[in-house]
Amino acid sequence: MTKKRGVLNELMLHEKPVRILVALRVKENNYASRLMKAADCTYSHTVKILDSFKKAGLIIFEKKGRVKHIKLTHLGKDVASDLECVLKKLSKVKIDRKSEKKK
Repeated sequence: MTKKRGVLNELMLHEKPVRILVALRVKENNYASRLMKAADCTYSHTVKILDSFKKAGLIIFEKKGRVKHIKLTHLGKDVASDLECVLKKLSKVKIDRKSEKKK
């Protein structure tokens, strides 16, 4: 496995990057501050995640005036769609918290 793939796999297994990618898929006219709120993380962390996404070819930046809008690439749309499906499936999984505590 290449170093780039390892970093991307590690990134995709964390909650905040997944939230950001799914938010990019759901909403239009995205910029870092809006995504920061969607993922409930700091601005600097959001920018770091977005930089990793750009390096991986998942997003592109389009500067309009003073604002950098963020758009998903075709690959980014596919990954975001797949992650959204996984989140939906995981939300259907029921965990019995009472039996976990007894163990």
